[in-house]
Amino acid sequence: MDKIENKQFAVGLDIGTTKIVAMVGQKNKFHKVEIIGIGKSKSLGVHRGVVNNITQTIQSIQQAVNEAELKSSTEIKNVVVGIAGQHIRSIQHSDYITRKNPEEVINENDVEKLINQVYKLVMLPGEEIIHVLPQEFKVDGQAEIKEPIGMYGGRLEANFHVVVGQVSSIKNIGRCIKSADLNMEKITLEPIASSDAVLSEEEKEAGVALVDIGGGTTDLAIFKDGIIRHTSVIPFGGNVVTDDIKEGCSIIQKQAELLKVKFGSAWPGENKETEIVSIPGLRGHEPKEISLKTLSKIINARIVEIIEQVFLEIKNYGHDEQKKKLIAGIVITGGGSQLKHLKQLVEYITGMDTRIGYPNEHLAGDSEEDQTSPVFSTAVGLLMTALKENYDTNELVLENDPVEGDKDPTVKDITNSDDLKRSTIFERWTEKFKEFLDKA
Repeated sequence: MDKIENKQFAVGLDIGTTKIVAMVGQKNKFHKVEIIGIGKSKSLGVHRGVVNNITQTIQSIQQAVNEAELKSSTEIKNVVVGIAGQHIRSIQHSDYITRKNPEEVINENDVEKLINQVYKLVMLPGEEIIHVLPQEFKVDGQAEIKEPIGMYGGRLEANFHVVVGQVSSIKNIGRCIKSADLNMEKITLEPIASSDAVLSEEEKEAGVALVDIGGGTTDLAIFKDGIIRHTSVIPFGGNVVTDDIKEGCSIIQKQAELLKVKFGSAWPGENKETEIVSIPGLRGHEPKEISLKTLSKIINARIVEIIEQVFLEIKNYGHDEQKKKLIAGIVITGGGSQLKHLKQLVEYITGMDTRIGYPNEHLAGDSEEDQTSPVFSTAVGLLMTALKENYDTNELVLENDPVEGDKDPTVKDITNSDDLKRSTIFERWTEKFKEFLDKA
């Protein structure tokens, strides 16, 4: 495969608690995302989104990447990685700068300066700022400005949504990727990636809460007026449901997982007392009979707890206020969203409209059904981020230097000033982080 073709595809790597997914894709002529290969491996060494065994995680990453390489017949080097985990928290912060020359219009540099100032916030020991997301700006006290560039003013102020994570956890992910002979192009927050894949612009505008129920964590991202307003990671997911079934029915993990997937329901009223499933006993033991009603009661108890936690976060954001109302309701995605009658239960608890989110918003129309499963929402979102990065720089990089093995030019080489303001705040952080990994 020649270099030009190589440039066309990108890879998203989702490191989850239950599975690691490497997804290779490209854009078709209609600018939709075409998936050319998916590699999947069981995630060993990750607990609640945090790496707790480096060697196992490296092996799982390599396994997923090798499978994706085989299926797509490509060689994978650069990946965009998602980060989640129980250590992620977010804070609201306001900051301002006073401009030396108010006679000149506000430009990208001023906004950049204000964002960089927020990055210098003093965090708790061992924490680092991952994302700084501007909400709305104020110029000389005039509020609710979405885009201040081009306006006159002496004092530029903004509210920020700041996402914070543990340095050691982020370093460990970086270390695993480096050891798997991959280059981490970018790192992004998983709920943000999932929302790119699942939500439409209209929903983000109207106000929506995206709930991604994974194995170890449940991620929440709230949008309103097209801007991300709140993110949170709840340290429970589908695995605790499986554990409850295991304990409650005295069966092994594997059987509990199968029971949950095949017969589980989040609404106990749906099953009759007489519906019974028989499970083969362990060696020499009698088979076990489990009532489906009992099963759905166990599942329901834990799912209700998770949904109430999510609803509490939505209330903390201020959903009750008229201005902050989430008109588009709740969108559930991730592997946990496939549980039967979950949509009805969420609607019942929260009183908000709910739908199951499939990542087919930006995928090509001929995508296979299993690719558009909610299980792959995060991976599709990461792939979209990766393609966006690649496509912005594609032609320019090739014009500059098509020599094999050369490093891509830095952002400055390939972006004109207009693109600079569009470049994500993350790029600088990623560069800093890469340096830091190299020294480690």
